[in-house]
Amino acid sequence: MNGKALLSGIVLVGNVIGVAHAGQFDQAPKMTLVAGSSPGASSSGVRHGGEGAEKSSLTVTPDYIMGPEDVLEITVWKNADLSKQVQVRPDGRISLPLIGDVSAVGRTAAQLTEEISARLKSYMENPTVSILVREVNSYQIYVLGEVNAPGKYPLKSKTTLLQAITIAHGFTQVAARNKIVVFRFGKDGEGLNKIKASYDDIVLRDGSDQNIELKPGDQIVVPSETMVVLPSR
Repeated sequence: MNGKALLSGIVLVGNVIGVAHAGQFDQAPKMTLVAGSSPGASSSGVRHGGEGAEKSSLTVTPDYIMGPEDVLEITVWKNADLSKQVQVRPDGRISLPLIGDVSAVGRTAAQLTEEISARLKSYMENPTVSILVREVNSYQIYVLGEVNAPGKYPLKSKTTLLQAITIAHGFTQVAARNKIVVFRFGKDGEGLNKIKASYDDIVLRDGSDQNIELKPGDQIVVPSETMVVLPSR
C-alpha cells in the first residue's frame, strides 16, 4: 500500500470514530410502558416495541416516573373522542378533552391513570383508562455553566452528581465547584426544588450525601467564581 492510500485509510477510520463519538448522546432511549386495564395489556405492565425496536440499557419498571417530552398514548375504553396521544409539555402537564390540564411529571403511569379516571367520573360511569408510554424522552439531565462540555445528556443507568460532572468533561478553570446547584422538579411536577452541593465536601470531607443520584429532568448548574455573590451586609 502506498503512502497516499495509507493516509486516506487513516482519515476514513478517524472520521468514523468521530461520528460514533458525536452520536453517543444524541438519542434518548425509547420503550413502552402500559398502565390500566385495556384489553391487550401485558400482565407484566410493560410493552416493548417490535422485533427491530432499539434496545436500551435502561431498566424500565412500572415505577417509571414520567417527565417532560415523554409521549403518552391515553386510551379511554370505547370512547375514541377522549383517547389521544400527547406529549408531556415542558411545564409538566398534558391536556385532555373534558378534564383539561393534568400534571404528569413526577408520576407513574398508574398514578396518572388513577387521576384521569377519577376526573372522568364526573362525565361518565366507571371509565376505563389505560396509559402507554410510547416514547421515553425525559431520561435526560442538563449540565450547565462552568463545565467543559455543557449540554443535555441521557441517563442510561443510575448516575450520580459527580458522574454527571465527569460526563460533561469536568470543571473549567473559573468554576465555583463548591457552589453547585441542582434544580429538580417538585412533587407532581410543581415548581423547582434547589439542591446545593460542594465538590470538596463530597471528595475531601464527609459529604457523600451530597453526591446525589440524579433524576430525569435534573438541571445541574456550576456557576463561575465571578457569579458567586457575597451576602449583603
